[in-house]
Amino acid sequence: MRQKNFVVACGGTGGHVFPGLAVANELKRRGHAVEVWFSGRDIEGKTLCSWDGPVFSTGARQLSLRTLPSVGRSLYTCLKGVKRLKPDALLAMGSYSSLPPVMAARFGQVPVVLHEANAVPGKAVEFLSRYASTTAVSFEETEKWLPGRKVQYTGLPVREDLAGCARFEDVPEEAFTVFVTGGSQGARRVNELVSQAMCLLKQSGQDDLFVIHQTGAADEARVREVYAAAGVRAKVSAFVAEMGRAYASADLVICRAGASTCFELCLLGKPALLIPLPTAVRNHQHLNAAALVRSGGVDEGVQQELTGRSIMRYVENKMNNRMHLTRMQQSLRTLAVPDAAARVADALERVAKRP
Repeated sequence: MRQKNFVVACGGTGGHVFPGLAVANELKRRGHAVEVWFSGRDIEGKTLCSWDGPVFSTGARQLSLRTLPSVGRSLYTCLKGVKRLKPDALLAMGSYSSLPPVMAARFGQVPVVLHEANAVPGKAVEFLSRYASTTAVSFEETEKWLPGRKVQYTGLPVREDLAGCARFEDVPEEAFTVFVTGGSQGARRVNELVSQAMCLLKQSGQDDLFVIHQTGAADEARVREVYAAAGVRAKVSAFVAEMGRAYASADLVICRAGASTCFELCLLGKPALLIPLPTAVRNHQHLNAAALVRSGGVDEGVQQELTGRSIMRYVENKMNNRMHLTRMQQSLRTLAVPDAAARVADALERVAKRP
């Protein structure tokens, strides 16, 4: 196929940005011209290390009565972007940041591929799918939520720098290492529960323990102080840039159940305790977790029912049952879709408007 011109709109959170960048890099490897469209949030800037191509800020915002003027300006910005680039197709990775780019593409008669990361589609994808040439989905069960739409199962593209990484040098190889992450922005309740649990483990006499904890900016100092006061060996940071090394160092992961995290666990075969965000739209994190729980590779905890002591007992059980962890690893890998980025890129090439 001759060179095409593509837009990848993947603003919002890291869960939308990283999969979008994986597809953008795949398209670039195939010789296509690609421009990545972000919404312009600060958190997105931390993800740009894996992209060295052109970037365009749309100014997209969550849709509400208060933000209608901003959304209108974003649509105008995207219309100018479509007129300037004349893309052959546009990929939108979901969330509020997809609305202006997709509507601009529709007005400019540019074919659209949507991608839904979660088991149940968000409101943006549900609405915009009527305008898409196809909607790529990460979970096979998502198709039932989009009746009458053209749906293709691709899996979720996972960031390319995760596999094959070395452990962190400052994480002792003999230690049982727990990697804690609430996502790119952190999770206050997960931070509280797990830091308490790790301190209780230390107090119970478990000395061969190490914690890697991505806290988000708001909790970094507090969590670091908690571990230091209890004597827990820990590597605490607001944002982990080298996620591949964090996973490589981990024996067990405790995390939210965002789609990107779920598919990263599958690709790398990392057993986990998933704690879905209870306020997630349409309870999508629970449904993401349920798909992985069925494989036997992860366990799910209900945030309202968890305590520091219950998590401490859970981790202690895994520390004492390494064979079970090995079985969980094997089960998770059966759900991995390592060529997901290539599948989404194939879909874009198929819908590109010029022969």
